[in-house]
Amino acid sequence: MEAAARSLPTPAAPLSAFAAIPPKRKWMAAAGVAALVAILAVAVLWSREPDWRVLFANTTDKDGGAIIAALTQMNVPYRFAPGGAAILVPEDRVHDARLKLASQGLPRGGTVGFELLENQKFGVTQFQERLNFQRGLEGELARSIQSIAAVQSARVHLALPTQNGFLREQQKPSASVLLSLHPGRQIDRAQVAGIVHLVAASVPNLSPKQVSVIDQSGALLSSDSDVAANGLDATQLNYLRSIESTLNQRVLDIVEPIVGAGNVRAQVTADIDFTQSESTAEQYRPNQGNEPAAVRSQQKVEAPTGDAALGQGVPGALSNQPPQATTAPVNGPAQATRAAGAAAGADGTPPANAPRDSATNYDVAQTGRATRHAPGPVKRLGAAVVVDHRRSVDADGKVTRTPLSAEELQNVQSLVREAIGFVSERGDSINVVNAPFTEIEAPKEVELPLWRQPDNLALARDLGKQLGLVALALTVIFAFIRPALKAAARAQPRAHAIAAQVDDPLQLPEPASAPKALPSASRQEDILKTARENPSTVANVVRSWVSAESKGA
Repeated sequence: MEAAARSLPTPAAPLSAFAAIPPKRKWMAAAGVAALVAILAVAVLWSREPDWRVLFANTTDKDGGAIIAALTQMNVPYRFAPGGAAILVPEDRVHDARLKLASQGLPRGGTVGFELLENQKFGVTQFQERLNFQRGLEGELARSIQSIAAVQSARVHLALPTQNGFLREQQKPSASVLLSLHPGRQIDRAQVAGIVHLVAASVPNLSPKQVSVIDQSGALLSSDSDVAANGLDATQLNYLRSIESTLNQRVLDIVEPIVGAGNVRAQVTADIDFTQSESTAEQYRPNQGNEPAAVRSQQKVEAPTGDAALGQGVPGALSNQPPQATTAPVNGPAQATRAAGAAAGADGTPPANAPRDSATNYDVAQTGRATRHAPGPVKRLGAAVVVDHRRSVDADGKVTRTPLSAEELQNVQSLVREAIGFVSERGDSINVVNAPFTEIEAPKEVELPLWRQPDNLALARDLGKQLGLVALALTVIFAFIRPALKAAARAQPRAHAIAAQVDDPLQLPEPASAPKALPSASRQEDILKTARENPSTVANVVRSWVSAESKGA
């Protein structure tokens, strides 16, 4: 019986140990486990948080609302950058979101294009339809102009007159373009001309001269005259600058090998004559000389009388005298003349007294010459050259500056004179100066300490998150879970001791001949004290005994 009694099973150690933990420790252990699970969940979520990238920046309020509505429909998470200047989406969905939004025409950039015609209401008038078409065309042109890198925004205004077949003279359309450039950027003449021709080619019967382009400051960029304040147009200014830059480079190329790179500065000023002149000259030469004069026209008129025998002329002796032979004043042989009263001869010649009129016109010799002077000749050149002092470094590393000699300066001046094509008759001037250059030390880059560098701050921030979670988990373990485990560990041997102590007084009675061993008073007091402190443990022990006895029966 004693062996059977001692062979009864003892309660399970973990169950008895957990039952022996006080209720306060149990609640602390449960709270610690829950907190530990929450910390692990937060760590997993932080590790899976995506990197946010900019989807669109500097959008208008209208475009921003439309973009957010479209992202919500596409189930794309988004957030705003600090200050609301940009919309952020996960990095792996940036390009996909942009393509999908572009298919919907977003962002519109504050202007509407031909999509305005897609929402036409039924019953619109012809005026409204034409106005919507004009608004759509203006918006499309503005979008095309905004694609230029230097243009931040653009507005296009079209003046399209109504065409009427009953009018003989139709009004021509015109256009105005307002450009808003990015800060620090400029637009050149070629780009302005491109904008003008883009607008002119997009509107029927629109001449490029009827397109005006201005910037945000109100300056006219598409001037017809294109004349600068000094009277030179863009082509002339470019020609002048190219000549000056070429001469400057020539001076540097010829002087730097002597004085060293960076030790010479040169500026050449050119005075160019852009006036256009045209002259015409005519020269007249006399006809006398060995060369015969050219006859332009000749006219002769003769009127013979009816009665040749009738005497004519002034009565008297002078009428009966033959005239003297005369010579032509210009050229040709002498021609004999007849008397005024001579009758026609047998050969049919008119009589001498017949009236006669002769007129001969000669060409006047002349020479014409037209001369046109091409613009662009150099009127005067001026060159200013500054040469630094010569530097020398001694054995100790000390830098010493010495001025150039007069002979060296004369050589430099001679080289500059030949490099720019000096002409004294033209009034050219050269000034070569030897002076020490002022050295400006470049500001030293302030090296930030390690704890202020952005990369280190970002790394510390990430590590701080992870270490904070680890520290919080360790705090939960040592403050809540570990005390409960210690209490369970202390309660487990005590449960075994109680079971061993309770086994002795409840053993089966031995035979009568054998003396019965009773527990001592101190042992009984320990058993009662343990039962009062841990009643659940004693109840588990008694329950296990009862179940064991019922199974054994």
